[in-house]
Amino acid sequence: MSDAMFCYRHPNRETRVSCSECGRPICEECMTFAPVGIRCPEHANISGGARQAPQRTLQNIERATKQLAAPATMVLIAVNVVVYVITASQGGGINLPGGELFSKWALQGNAVSNGDWWRLVTAMFLHGSILHLLFNMLALYWLGTIIEQSLGTPRFLLVYFVSGLAGSAGALWFSTQFAVTVGASGAIFGLIGALLILEYLATGSLMGQAMVLILVNLALTFAVPGISIGGHLGGLAGGIVATYAMMRFRFREQALGIAIAAGVGVVSFALAYARVRGYVA
Repeated sequence: MSDAMFCYRHPNRETRVSCSECGRPICEECMTFAPVGIRCPEHANISGGARQAPQRTLQNIERATKQLAAPATMVLIAVNVVVYVITASQGGGINLPGGELFSKWALQGNAVSNGDWWRLVTAMFLHGSILHLLFNMLALYWLGTIIEQSLGTPRFLLVYFVSGLAGSAGALWFSTQFAVTVGASGAIFGLIGALLILEYLATGSLMGQAMVLILVNLALTFAVPGISIGGHLGGLAGGIVATYAMMRFRFREQALGIAIAAGVGVVSFALAYARVRGYVA
């Protein structure tokens, strides 16, 4: 059963956003971004006087949807924390995770070439230190809440995991055969890419707050040693493509958008295979 709402002016259009004044669900075409939230056409000028130009910012998107739940985001955070506790207990302590689970789940090109394809996914749930976990989970909470509320839980999960797969493929291409890569950063960069698309659809411009967030994080990616450049770039590209596809074909052609988004994961597997197939154990 779906928890989706449908625009009161366009009943065939699914949406997760409601008017901040009257509470009726509205699609993208009917949204007006006001200083106090997103409003329907009837309440766009509720304060009286001439209708002012819409103020379309990420803060408006976040404020208009903050009352909605984001269950998948909370579950993902919980799973990451539980996995970290396990690897910390099996390893050298709270800031030195390791042990059997870590060694079986971490992304390593040589292990993937020997058949451990699950590592493309499981590496998303491992972290190298408590600070690594903390920063990623804070980012996942903020970004995940916004994206899940905007796309809905199923499509949010699709974007998250195909971005993670794209990040794993990118990490393999930018690393050596025996290098070990862990972390949810690829999937989180995918969420930043999703935010870029949502902001673009709301404002008509790519040069907004999401782009600033991307540029700052890419600068850190290239400046700080030890960060997976390929993982971040791959995840970002995966999130952008998957989200744009689902938003571009979100009405009558929803299946096509979902298929294209899922195709990002298939292409990521293919790229990972192309990278590791020549490795020798």
